[in-house]
Amino acid sequence: MIVMGSRKVSYYVLLLCFGIVVVSVSTFFAIGDDTVQPVRLSVNASDASTRQIPETLFGIFFEEINHAGAGGIWAELVSNRGFEAGGPNTPSNISPWSIIGDESTISVSTDRSSCFDRNKVALRMDVLCDNGGTNICPTGGVGIYNPGFWGMNIEQGKAYKVTLFVRSFGKIDLSVSLTDSSGLKKLATASIISGDVSNWTKMEVLLNATETNHNSRLQLTTSKKGVIWFDQVSAMPVETYKGHGFRNDLVQMMADLEPRFIRFPGGCFVEGEWLRNAFRWKETIGPWEQRPGHFGDVWMYWTDDGLGYFEFLQLAEDLGAAPVWVFNNGISHQDQVDTSDISPFVQEALDSIEFARGDSSSTWGSIRASMGHPEPFDLKYVALGNEDCGKKNYRGNYIKIYNAIKRVYPDIKIISNCDGSSVKLDHPADYYDFHIYTSANQMFSMAHKFDKTSRSGPKAFVSEYAVTGSDAGTGSLLAAVAEAAFLIGLEKNSDIVGMASYAPLFVNTNDRRWNPDAIVFNSSHFYGTPSYWVQRFFTVSSGATLLDTTLDANSASSLIASAIIWKNAEDDNYYLRIKIVNFGSKQVSFKISVNNLNAYSIRKSGSSQTVLTSVNLMDENSLNNPKKVFPVEVPLNSAGENMDAVVPPHSVTSIDLLMESSSIRMPGGHHSSASAI
Repeated sequence: MIVMGSRKVSYYVLLLCFGIVVVSVSTFFAIGDDTVQPVRLSVNASDASTRQIPETLFGIFFEEINHAGAGGIWAELVSNRGFEAGGPNTPSNISPWSIIGDESTISVSTDRSSCFDRNKVALRMDVLCDNGGTNICPTGGVGIYNPGFWGMNIEQGKAYKVTLFVRSFGKIDLSVSLTDSSGLKKLATASIISGDVSNWTKMEVLLNATETNHNSRLQLTTSKKGVIWFDQVSAMPVETYKGHGFRNDLVQMMADLEPRFIRFPGGCFVEGEWLRNAFRWKETIGPWEQRPGHFGDVWMYWTDDGLGYFEFLQLAEDLGAAPVWVFNNGISHQDQVDTSDISPFVQEALDSIEFARGDSSSTWGSIRASMGHPEPFDLKYVALGNEDCGKKNYRGNYIKIYNAIKRVYPDIKIISNCDGSSVKLDHPADYYDFHIYTSANQMFSMAHKFDKTSRSGPKAFVSEYAVTGSDAGTGSLLAAVAEAAFLIGLEKNSDIVGMASYAPLFVNTNDRRWNPDAIVFNSSHFYGTPSYWVQRFFTVSSGATLLDTTLDANSASSLIASAIIWKNAEDDNYYLRIKIVNFGSKQVSFKISVNNLNAYSIRKSGSSQTVLTSVNLMDENSLNNPKKVFPVEVPLNSAGENMDAVVPPHSVTSIDLLMESSSIRMPGGHHSSASAI
């Protein structure tokens, strides 16, 4: 069954028996009228025809794009916390920080007086008014405020830790507050009073919110005349995903996909438009306040790199997913390092693996240990660059880095940027990277892309796929159905396709750099697109047993199906899942037969069917209607080895048949912790 738990919903269409849904849509593929003979779908469960799907088949790809990390899954509420986003020189643009007061009461500027060597810019605040005398400060004081990433989400009853570094020649009397967007209504406040901050001093306050406001800001105010310097101002919710600094709701959406791997941190983000702006992992580790941050010049925004290499490894561990580390190989979009000068990048690659896997007494492993993780991370996969194949120095750089890694870490699986699906690679690799962004029709046809690919050589890592363009909108049903067919094709070819992930994963509605994306969010709300819900149909496929499925030779070319056996760890039962994609414009009747179950059978009850479809092809979800296109599950009370079923047009259908015995032999003994859509 595809369990929706508390999310079971009523639906305006009655799903009878095997989920008859009649939907009116525009024509894509005509498959005949309602009088045509049912399509026969045969499932062969004999041992000779089964194959185990790789444990790693379906995972996720995270890229710092669309403010997916900064202002997204990383729970930091302050944007530009170190005042560095305007660059290392002064004066510097401190946006989105703004002033509370006017030129007669306050003046702010930046200088390079910070105590942090790698991020020298600090904010100087000259308070010109006072709590007495001729120039009295306005009620509430003067100061600075930060609206975060398009408004901070502050929730009643939740606690928030504010950390800041401060320096002043005299005494300070600061008010630290979370307020509404106008600054007039305080949701939480605390005072910092100190007589000696002549040297940079770290201050922390805990704020407990008395109200909820999704568009809040952080304020630092005073009514005492003097000069105060600020640096590295952070506000974090105390409650984060597993206590590791991630936004709970968004990471739970990731966790619900049960990803077997997570590829990070990009994508183009790894390359940079120029190498000077590429993601360099050594700049993203250590205490957060000492990280210099960098400008991501491909997606055009600053990140403080609070979400750094260590945090990505921690996230992979928290999700129970294998980390797939993508690092720069000396190539950006606009410049590259000649192979003769690649040695520093080779060493960076080796050091990054030592940081993840090295003993806590090793040079880089000791830094990891100092960050609170003495045990090594389970890093087994690395990708050398992103979409760099064909560039002048890629092959030479790749070979040097490949050989260096294999000498020290022979078990590491190395992923090439070059596509080996049609032409044999001219260099060694354990996997080759395959990306596909295309129309819905083309994506549907791509279900057969790997049918005739050579069964020898490195396996495919389909690390980026999605329907894009007019077919996709910002996340349409049409795109999702085509992608479901593609994923069934990968499932059926999983002897040579080892891993697959959708891209991009996240988009903040305030910074759409790419359409579509799987998960859409703002500071307080989120939803999954139909493409997200399609991925939930495949959460139990990794490590399951693939069965042979056969459709009638004369069946419509708009149909594709697969079948697996998987074990639900929650009820300790085995299920046979049949997935059917109908990309056509007519509902289709099926006669399904399951053969060669031997001593086992399908129970009459306990089975279910789940359907993803909608009224219109281009229907999308939204923040106002997050479940307009959503999987609907109904029980099946007459399941058996021979069944009739009807599937709607432009739909994804999953039939989960409860097996009579829980002792079915499965290669590798796959267990899924959840059976959820």
